[in-house]
Amino acid sequence: MQLERKWMGPPRDGGPELVLLHEGLGSLAQWRDVPDRLGRPALVYSRQGYGQSPSVAVPRPLTYMHDEAARLPELLALEHVREPILVGHSDGASIAIIAAGSHAVNPRGLVLIAPHVFVEAISIESIAKARDAYSELRPKLARYHADVDGAFWGWNRAWLDPGFRSWNIEAFLPAITAPVLIVQGDADEYGTLAQVDAIQRAIPTAEALIIRGAGHSPFRDPSVVASIARKIGRMVETGLANSNS
Repeated sequence: MQLERKWMGPPRDGGPELVLLHEGLGSLAQWRDVPDRLGRPALVYSRQGYGQSPSVAVPRPLTYMHDEAARLPELLALEHVREPILVGHSDGASIAIIAAGSHAVNPRGLVLIAPHVFVEAISIESIAKARDAYSELRPKLARYHADVDGAFWGWNRAWLDPGFRSWNIEAFLPAITAPVLIVQGDADEYGTLAQVDAIQRAIPTAEALIIRGAGHSPFRDPSVVASIARKIGRMVETGLANSNS
Protein backbone atom coordinates (compact mmCIF):
# COMPACT_ATOMS: atom_id res chain seq x y z
CA MET A 1 0.00 0.00 0.00
CA GLN A 2 1.30 3.43 -0.97
CA LEU A 3 1.25 5.57 2.15
CA GLU A 4 1.88 9.32 2.07
CA ARG A 5 5.45 9.73 3.30
CA LYS A 6 8.53 11.90 2.92
CA TRP A 7 11.99 12.43 4.33
CA MET A 8 12.64 15.62 6.25
CA GLY A 9 15.55 17.07 8.18
CA PRO A 10 19.21 16.74 7.13
CA PRO A 11 20.30 14.27 4.44
CA ARG A 12 20.55 10.62 5.34
CA ASP A 13 24.08 9.76 6.46
CA GLY A 14 23.94 6.07 7.33
CA GLY A 15 23.38 6.72 11.03
CA PRO A 16 20.26 6.50 13.20
CA GLU A 17 17.12 7.95 11.64
CA LEU A 18 13.89 9.25 13.14
CA VAL A 19 10.50 7.74 12.37
CA LEU A 20 7.64 10.05 13.31
CA LEU A 21 4.33 8.47 14.34
CA HIS A 22 1.44 10.93 14.47
CA GLU A 23 -1.48 11.21 16.87
CA GLY A 24 -4.97 9.77 16.43
CA LEU A 25 -6.14 12.71 14.31
CA GLY A 26 -2.71 13.59 12.91
CA SER A 27 -0.95 13.31 9.58
CA LEU A 28 2.35 14.05 7.90
CA ALA A 29 1.46 17.71 7.36
CA GLN A 30 0.43 18.30 10.96
CA TRP A 31 3.98 17.83 12.23
CA ARG A 32 4.71 21.13 10.41
CA ASP A 33 8.43 21.92 10.71
CA VAL A 34 9.09 19.80 13.80
CA PRO A 35 10.95 17.04 11.88
CA ASP A 36 13.29 19.62 10.36
CA ARG A 37 14.23 20.87 13.83
CA LEU A 38 15.00 17.52 15.46
CA GLY A 39 18.52 17.23 14.09
CA ARG A 40 18.39 13.87 12.33
CA PRO A 41 17.00 12.54 9.03
CA ALA A 42 13.31 11.87 9.67
CA LEU A 43 10.84 9.60 7.91
CA VAL A 44 7.40 11.19 8.31
CA TYR A 45 4.27 9.46 7.08
CA SER A 46 0.49 9.35 7.33
CA ARG A 47 -0.94 6.04 8.45
CA GLN A 48 -3.74 4.48 6.41
CA GLY A 49 -6.90 6.51 6.86
CA TYR A 50 -5.04 9.77 7.51
CA GLY A 51 -3.60 12.64 5.50
CA GLN A 52 -3.33 11.72 1.82
CA SER A 53 -2.93 8.00 2.49
CA PRO A 54 -5.69 5.59 1.37
CA SER A 55 -8.90 5.43 3.37
CA VAL A 56 -9.54 2.79 5.99
CA ALA A 57 -12.72 0.86 6.74
CA VAL A 58 -14.74 2.21 9.66
CA PRO A 59 -15.31 1.13 12.38
CA ARG A 60 -11.69 0.37 13.10
CA PRO A 61 -10.91 -2.73 15.15
CA LEU A 62 -10.13 -1.99 18.79
CA THR A 63 -6.70 -3.49 18.12
CA TYR A 64 -5.89 -0.83 15.55
CA MET A 65 -2.75 0.40 17.36
CA HIS A 66 -1.45 -3.16 17.68
CA ASP A 67 -2.14 -3.63 13.97
CA GLU A 68 -0.21 -0.47 13.08
CA ALA A 69 2.76 -1.59 15.19
CA ALA A 70 2.78 -4.91 13.32
CA ARG A 71 2.84 -3.06 9.97
CA LEU A 72 5.71 -0.77 10.90
CA PRO A 73 8.57 -3.19 10.02
CA GLU A 74 7.34 -3.38 6.42
CA LEU A 75 7.52 0.40 6.04
CA LEU A 76 10.98 0.55 7.62
CA ALA A 77 12.19 -2.15 5.24
CA LEU A 78 10.79 -0.29 2.22
CA GLU A 79 12.64 2.85 3.28
CA HIS A 80 15.79 0.96 4.37
CA VAL A 81 15.62 2.30 7.92
CA ARG A 82 17.97 0.12 9.98
CA GLU A 83 18.47 2.16 13.17
CA PRO A 84 15.18 3.89 13.95
CA ILE A 85 14.50 6.28 16.77
CA LEU A 86 10.72 6.22 17.13
CA VAL A 87 9.16 9.60 17.88
CA GLY A 88 5.48 9.09 18.62
CA HIS A 89 2.70 11.44 19.66
CA SER A 90 -0.38 10.17 21.55
CA ASP A 91 -1.64 7.15 19.53
CA GLY A 92 1.71 7.24 17.73
CA ALA A 93 3.56 6.96 21.04
CA SER A 94 1.42 3.97 22.00
CA ILE A 95 2.17 2.35 18.62
CA ALA A 96 5.88 2.93 19.26
CA ILE A 97 5.61 1.21 22.66
CA ILE A 98 3.85 -1.82 21.18
CA ALA A 99 6.35 -2.06 18.30
CA ALA A 100 9.37 -1.89 20.62
CA GLY A 101 7.89 -4.01 23.40
CA SER A 102 6.82 -6.77 21.01
CA HIS A 103 10.23 -6.69 19.30
CA ALA A 104 8.57 -5.96 15.97
CA VAL A 105 11.11 -3.10 15.82
CA ASN A 106 14.45 -2.81 17.60
CA PRO A 107 14.76 0.96 18.04
CA ARG A 108 17.83 2.98 18.98
CA GLY A 109 15.55 5.04 21.22
CA LEU A 110 11.97 6.12 21.91
CA VAL A 111 10.54 9.61 22.29
CA LEU A 112 7.02 9.26 23.68
CA ILE A 113 4.98 12.47 23.52
CA ALA A 114 1.70 12.38 25.48
CA PRO A 115 1.65 8.56 25.44
CA HIS A 116 -1.25 6.37 26.51
CA VAL A 117 -0.60 2.98 28.11
CA PHE A 118 -4.09 2.61 29.59
CA VAL A 119 -7.44 4.37 29.27
CA GLU A 120 -8.27 7.21 31.68
CA ALA A 121 -11.59 8.88 32.36
CA ILE A 122 -10.18 12.23 31.17
CA SER A 123 -9.39 10.66 27.79
CA ILE A 124 -12.94 9.40 27.31
CA GLU A 125 -14.45 12.69 28.44
CA SER A 126 -12.33 14.75 26.02
CA ILE A 127 -12.91 12.37 23.11
CA ALA A 128 -16.67 12.53 23.77
CA LYS A 129 -16.43 16.35 23.68
CA ALA A 130 -14.61 16.10 20.34
CA ARG A 131 -17.45 13.95 18.99
CA ASP A 132 -20.01 16.53 20.06
CA ALA A 133 -17.98 19.34 18.48
CA TYR A 134 -17.19 17.51 15.22
CA SER A 135 -19.27 19.81 13.04
CA GLU A 136 -16.98 22.66 14.12
CA LEU A 137 -13.78 20.60 13.98
CA ARG A 138 -14.47 19.08 10.56
CA PRO A 139 -13.46 22.07 8.37
CA LYS A 140 -10.14 22.38 10.21
CA LEU A 141 -9.37 18.67 9.95
CA ALA A 142 -10.45 18.57 6.29
CA ARG A 143 -7.40 20.71 5.44
CA TYR A 144 -5.21 17.75 6.35
CA HIS A 145 -7.19 14.58 5.56
CA ALA A 146 -8.49 13.40 2.19
CA ASP A 147 -11.07 11.26 4.02
CA VAL A 148 -11.76 13.46 7.02
CA ASP A 149 -14.83 11.54 8.19
CA GLY A 150 -12.97 8.24 8.08
CA ALA A 151 -10.03 9.71 9.96
CA PHE A 152 -12.19 11.21 12.70
CA TRP A 153 -14.75 8.48 13.23
CA GLY A 154 -12.21 5.68 12.95
CA TRP A 155 -10.37 7.18 15.93
CA ASN A 156 -13.34 8.53 17.88
CA ARG A 157 -15.60 5.49 17.76
CA ALA A 158 -12.78 3.11 18.68
CA TRP A 159 -11.90 5.08 21.82
CA LEU A 160 -15.56 5.53 22.82
CA ASP A 161 -16.43 1.87 22.29
CA PRO A 162 -17.20 0.36 25.74
CA GLY A 163 -14.89 -2.53 24.89
CA PHE A 164 -11.96 -0.13 24.66
CA ARG A 165 -12.11 0.79 28.37
CA SER A 166 -9.98 -2.27 29.16
CA TRP A 167 -7.31 -1.39 26.56
CA ASN A 168 -3.91 -1.55 28.25
CA ILE A 169 -0.38 -1.92 26.85
CA GLU A 170 1.64 -1.83 30.08
CA ALA A 171 2.69 -5.45 29.49
CA PHE A 172 4.88 -4.29 26.58
CA LEU A 173 6.92 -1.87 28.69
CA PRO A 174 9.33 -4.20 30.59
CA ALA A 175 10.69 -5.62 27.33
CA ILE A 176 11.87 -2.19 26.14
CA THR A 177 15.62 -1.78 26.61
CA ALA A 178 16.25 1.27 24.41
CA PRO A 179 16.58 4.75 25.97
CA VAL A 180 13.19 6.37 26.53
CA LEU A 181 12.19 10.03 26.81
CA ILE A 182 8.62 10.81 27.87
CA VAL A 183 7.30 14.29 27.07
CA GLN A 184 4.08 15.19 28.85
CA GLY A 185 2.16 18.40 29.42
CA ASP A 186 0.69 18.65 32.90
CA ALA A 187 -2.45 20.29 31.47
CA ASP A 188 -3.02 17.59 28.82
CA GLU A 189 -6.75 17.28 28.22
CA TYR A 190 -6.37 13.66 27.03
CA GLY A 191 -4.19 12.13 29.74
CA THR A 192 -2.54 12.71 33.11
CA LEU A 193 0.86 12.21 34.69
CA ALA A 194 -0.35 8.74 35.70
CA GLN A 195 0.72 7.63 32.22
CA VAL A 196 4.27 8.85 32.91
CA ASP A 197 4.31 7.15 36.31
CA ALA A 198 3.23 3.81 34.79
CA ILE A 199 5.98 3.94 32.18
CA GLN A 200 8.67 4.87 34.69
CA ARG A 201 7.63 2.09 37.06
CA ALA A 202 8.15 -0.44 34.27
CA ILE A 203 11.21 1.31 32.76
CA PRO A 204 13.09 2.96 35.66
CA THR A 205 15.68 4.44 33.28
CA ALA A 206 13.03 6.35 31.31
CA GLU A 207 13.48 10.10 31.52
CA ALA A 208 10.48 12.42 31.80
CA LEU A 209 10.21 15.96 30.52
CA ILE A 210 7.11 17.50 32.14
CA ILE A 211 5.98 20.71 30.48
CA ARG A 212 4.15 22.97 32.91
CA GLY A 213 0.91 24.37 31.56
CA ALA A 214 1.16 22.46 28.26
CA GLY A 215 -1.69 20.52 26.72
CA HIS A 216 -1.76 17.50 24.44
CA SER A 217 0.77 18.83 21.89
CA PRO A 218 3.69 20.19 23.95
CA PHE A 219 6.03 20.05 20.95
CA ARG A 220 4.30 23.14 19.52
CA ASP A 221 6.70 25.07 21.78
CA PRO A 222 10.09 25.49 20.02
CA SER A 223 11.94 25.19 23.33
CA VAL A 224 10.38 21.76 23.87
CA VAL A 225 11.48 20.67 20.40
CA ALA A 226 15.00 21.87 21.21
CA SER A 227 15.00 19.76 24.40
CA ILE A 228 13.81 16.72 22.46
CA ALA A 229 16.51 17.30 19.83
CA ARG A 230 19.20 17.36 22.53
CA LYS A 231 17.95 14.07 23.95
CA ILE A 232 17.90 12.51 20.49
CA GLY A 233 21.48 13.67 20.03
CA ARG A 234 22.45 11.86 23.24
CA MET A 235 20.65 8.70 22.08
CA VAL A 236 22.69 8.79 18.87
CA GLU A 237 25.98 9.43 20.67
CA THR A 238 25.36 6.70 23.25
CA GLY A 239 24.55 4.18 20.54
CA LEU A 240 27.66 5.05 18.57
CA ALA A 241 29.82 4.72 21.70
CA ASN A 242 28.29 1.32 22.46
CA SER A 243 28.85 0.09 18.92
CA ASN A 244 32.50 1.14 19.04
CA SER A 245 33.22 -0.38 22.47
